[in-house]
Amino acid sequence: MTDSEDGPIHHGTPAFRRTNLALFAAGFATFGLLYCVQPLMPEFSRHYGVSEAGAALSLSLTTGVLAFAMLFAGALSDAWGRKSVMVASLLASALLVLVTAVMPDWTALLLVRTLLGLTLSGLPAVAMTYLGEEMDAESIGLGMGLYISGSAVGGMGGRLISGVLADFFGWRIGVAVVGVIGVLAALIFWRALPPSRYFVAQPLRWRTLSGRFTGMFRDRGLPWLFVEGFLLLGAFVTVYNYLGYRLLAPPYDLSQAAVGLIFGIYLVGTFSSAWMGHLAGRLGRRKVLWTAFALMLAGVALTVLQPLPLIILGIVAVTFGFFGGHSIVSSWVGRRAGAAKAQAASVYLFCYYMGSSIAGASGGLFYASHGWNGVALFVGALVLAGLLIALRLFRLPPLVNVATPPAPMSRGAMP
Repeated sequence: MTDSEDGPIHHGTPAFRRTNLALFAAGFATFGLLYCVQPLMPEFSRHYGVSEAGAALSLSLTTGVLAFAMLFAGALSDAWGRKSVMVASLLASALLVLVTAVMPDWTALLLVRTLLGLTLSGLPAVAMTYLGEEMDAESIGLGMGLYISGSAVGGMGGRLISGVLADFFGWRIGVAVVGVIGVLAALIFWRALPPSRYFVAQPLRWRTLSGRFTGMFRDRGLPWLFVEGFLLLGAFVTVYNYLGYRLLAPPYDLSQAAVGLIFGIYLVGTFSSAWMGHLAGRLGRRKVLWTAFALMLAGVALTVLQPLPLIILGIVAVTFGFFGGHSIVSSWVGRRAGAAKAQAASVYLFCYYMGSSIAGASGGLFYASHGWNGVALFVGALVLAGLLIALRLFRLPPLVNVATPPAPMSRGAMP
């Protein structure tokens, strides 16, 4: 099959392969740049003399600003163009991570990480919009799945690279290497991504945008799905934020490199997001979503136990449930949003990253007062709330006369 100059990007064409290479690289870089500091939080506490909750600000400030900025990133790309906004976002973010590696004090590091949240906002929501505009309806499921897989691998890779290198060469080298990889990914993205062919520039009309935003909250399901996004990432990030503190301390006394390797569990997400998304497409999202939260709750319970293999098994269960739940909820938001898909994606991602920011920082208070049991109790409460909402959504009447988009990667093999 050959490229079509005037048709949408279709599976099997060179344009499809270039698009997926570009968006896999973008997803890998974006989430690697965002999360590379997570395994370094114990090192930040030692190096800068800050508490567990204080060290968590290196991630929470980034995701908090990211959440707010993404509400407007889509609107800016409507006026300035999809590809230009994404290229600028990715390159600026990589350069800021390089700058992070040379920050002399904690306040300066937090300032750069705050700016990173602003620059990163130009990619996630805009990438979803680009795919929706440029890809054939039969191919968008695989394209979105590969982008999500790149995000999962990037989230793992950023943590793994920074954590392992910090043990041998110091945390600054670990962060700098992630920044260099981000610059290379930005260049690949710029060269590989086909220009937009269906984008039509639109001036910013804030009244129209505000009408679409308020209209979404009259839907019976969307507000609850937004809350689910908050709870999913809030619980997941909190577990990974303070896992390193527990495993570096007695009785485990693991090295920084060993703790960094544990983030390899992220690879589970490349399977669970596709498998549970496909299962939800076959059986119905309302029938599958609750199982993701139930699995996370069981995983949190396992982490309270002392044997290291059971803790690792618990982290696997939490990771599997999180990625599966996120795949289901994000696709459900797009299905119910109608004409306001871009705005619904922005609000969902806002709630999603606010969960990371608020819960991720709050977990440090529980760790400081009650150790890992306090973190597990806090996360368990978040997951239980998500499970109760999922059971409420089980009774949500389905929309009628709405075509169900293919679940991520349901039409293609795993990468």
